[in-house]
Amino acid sequence: MKLILVQEVPGLGAPGDVVEVKDGYGRNFLVPQGYAIAWTKGGEKQTLSIRQARDSREFRDLDSANDVRARLEAQPVQLSARAGHGGRLFGAITPADVVAAVVASGGPEVDRRRIEVRQPIKTLGEHRVVVRLHPEVAATVTLEVVPG
Repeated sequence: MKLILVQEVPGLGAPGDVVEVKDGYGRNFLVPQGYAIAWTKGGEKQTLSIRQARDSREFRDLDSANDVRARLEAQPVQLSARAGHGGRLFGAITPADVVAAVVASGGPEVDRRRIEVRQPIKTLGEHRVVVRLHPEVAATVTLEVVPG
């Protein structure tokens, strides 16, 4: 089955890529989840606009991604959140919250879709968050959640 990716799928491709996958994977997972659309000759024109949007969000080269990684890893990011007894948060910290905290601490603006929160952040304290800047570059941000 030939599909056009609309969102980044780890291990498969980036938005705008045309990929060949097994029928069941495409029909039962990628298309219903909104990660891909069916490939058609008319849809091939959409890939150009998807790639242009991706290129505007992506870092141009490996050196600039490494520079941003150094800036992100150099400074700890502090985020205030409401917490109850025992340091348990009311809700969880989202990738959008992490982006806002990074920008507030003087860091570079990153796309929220590039942030990987491996386990939900639901407690006060220090947590690690991975930011995928480039296919070959990932930054680990130290996020300190404080009561607010």
